[in-house]
Amino acid sequence: MGLIVVGSIGLDDIETPFDKVENALGGSTTYIALAASYFTGPISVVGVVGDDFDNKHIKMLEEHNIDLEGLKIVESAKTFRYGCRYHYDLNARESLYTHLNVFEKFDPVIPQKSKKNSFVILGNIAPALQMNVLDQLDNAKFTVCDTMNFWINGAFDELMKVLKRVNVLVINDSEARLLSKEPNLIKAAKIISDMGPQYLIIKKGEHGALLFGDNTIFSAPAYPMENIFDPTGAGDAFAGGFTGYLHKNRDFSFDNLKRAVIYGSVMASFCVEKFSTKGLENLSFLEIHNRFIEFRNLSSFS
Repeated sequence: MGLIVVGSIGLDDIETPFDKVENALGGSTTYIALAASYFTGPISVVGVVGDDFDNKHIKMLEEHNIDLEGLKIVESAKTFRYGCRYHYDLNARESLYTHLNVFEKFDPVIPQKSKKNSFVILGNIAPALQMNVLDQLDNAKFTVCDTMNFWINGAFDELMKVLKRVNVLVINDSEARLLSKEPNLIKAAKIISDMGPQYLIIKKGEHGALLFGDNTIFSAPAYPMENIFDPTGAGDAFAGGFTGYLHKNRDFSFDNLKRAVIYGSVMASFCVEKFSTKGLENLSFLEIHNRFIEFRNLSSFS
């Protein structure tokens, strides 16, 4: 039962009050696959880049046991690029530009050997493309899906079809309110659950995350970070850690999903400590486990 990740792979220009980087590795697939790689592998990715995509990025991903057979490199073309600026409120960012480039015509093609992969993470690409991916897989047993405001507003009907085929939807609080048209997150979760997903995770940034399912709610704490340099990719790192942990042990009980949420939060916390993917590139499982214990202690009392 393999794990496949489909989404964007890009190059980012990121500016925060502390520093800035240019041409840094980014994209939802990148963060998801790196976070998941500490729990399981190999991980198959499907994406597209231009020939301006540095070979050092490819080498780094391969060193994390990430299978790049599904990565298409288009000659004489440019990689998807995104630029943004964060102010002191790091929960909000100002988008400076989005250049889709090769990603504009992205048509995900699942390699033959990966079609039997039963775990799939769908990054926040167009719902029509998410459906295309699911249709190519022989028997997807566990599907984790992300989406964003753009698709909720512009492709609602297609998104509804996707939600009927996924096990877990991972969105942030503003997306949950928009999707449900309900400001209260508890009521919003009930509305979204009726749309199809078996489980719902609502991320609340520095305020943690909520897991809904089996008529139960789990509230995960946020890790008290001293140093947040770049929030970019934190949500994707969360999804990667969450799904990677579940893929490792194949236990879908609600108690184990709670542990998976904490591991997702752990990976997100490492992600924001450095720019781009640097916070996810050189971890040890001992570091990850120790932070998991710290997270668990935050919500324990007697």
